[in-house]
Amino acid sequence: MGPFDAIWHALNFFAPAFGLAVLAASAAKLLWRRELAAVPWHRLAVWASLAGVVVLIGGLVVFGRDGKMATYAALVVATALALWVAGFVRR
Repeated sequence: MGPFDAIWHALNFFAPAFGLAVLAASAAKLLWRRELAAVPWHRLAVWASLAGVVVLIGGLVVFGRDGKMATYAALVVATALALWVAGFVRR
């Protein structure tokens, strides 16, 4: 595997975490407009992305491969918890 292939593989590995973080942060800002008015969007997205990356790496370590449904379920839960902490707990 060449360097371009390795970079492409890593980007595709982390894409679910980043994609879900962007969608979830945007949805949270729309649904809880008044409650999250003081919280910047990028803060929510960064917290959700970090939680997602940790879960994806943990799933790779635990299961030995990526793409398991249990990892994706944990990704959704971790993203929701990270948004809750970043938006409502840490003020």
